[in-house]
Amino acid sequence: MTVSVLGSGAFGTALAISLAGNGPVTLWARNAGAAAEMQRDRCNTARLPGVTLPEALTITADLEAAAAADVLLLAVPMQKLRGALIDHHSLLAGKTLVACCKGIELNTGLGPIAVMRDVLPDAAPALLTGPSFAADIARGLPTALTLACADADRGRDLQQKLTTANLRLYRTTDTIGAELGGALKNVMAIACGAVIGAGLGDSARAALMTRGYAEMQRMALACGARPETLAGLSGFGDLTLTCSSELSRNYRLGLSIGRGESFDASLTVEGAATARAVAAQTEKLKLEMPITRTVTNLLDQELTIDEAAAHLLKRPLKEE
Repeated sequence: MTVSVLGSGAFGTALAISLAGNGPVTLWARNAGAAAEMQRDRCNTARLPGVTLPEALTITADLEAAAAADVLLLAVPMQKLRGALIDHHSLLAGKTLVACCKGIELNTGLGPIAVMRDVLPDAAPALLTGPSFAADIARGLPTALTLACADADRGRDLQQKLTTANLRLYRTTDTIGAELGGALKNVMAIACGAVIGAGLGDSARAALMTRGYAEMQRMALACGARPETLAGLSGFGDLTLTCSSELSRNYRLGLSIGRGESFDASLTVEGAATARAVAAQTEKLKLEMPITRTVTNLLDQELTIDEAAAHLLKRPLKEE
């Protein structure tokens, strides 16, 4: 079973580095000049500086060659996933595709696996998600992730193939739970970053993480997920990591909101689009998601951080 990673950002490069420990891997970069530079210099200076690319890793801008592999890991942002699938439909049709993004599509409310099923119904979709930073994986530090695949047998095969010396995979057939856990935790990370940025303290962050986890469960269960999935790596595990580290772009966006500072608009922050997508869905599902709603209000500058905190603290008292 051969493997290619499509997308040479930090996370895609890190996955390719780890997978190269199992044997030859191809990393596809959209920019031909960047691909040639990485292949020659054995480093992704722009996205993952200071990490040497192993000899078993081949970098190419030839998508047809990369897509010839048996398993394709799609390391593209959530909001660009559909476009990538449409643009390269003929090369990806019928393939085993593993999405490596977290989020909910803004226009449709679909997660990564649902988008792949929508665009490429003959493909075999799976999702790799969970608490992970590219720098940790690339440096060989131990990381555990969830591999979600509705086809149990295919999931077992992928688990065996994609597990590496430092990357341990746990599998699940609950694709809905894995999708929503990875997506919703980004929203909560923005909220937690805003709390710390505003100087509201670690106790407030702990409370927000806990109530945010309750929101994640509420929506996931309403959509058909299993509760144990949200308690695992793709839910609680990812929530813990993303809400407590400045390596998370979502958390850093929240910090900038809390501090009243500008944020680099060129950076992909999946939680921003996901918050808006979830807010639209909760109205249809008639779910109470006050933290998610507050995050969208902060993003749209409809509330100040002080108003947002006051709004959440003044909510009606109830049982936990």
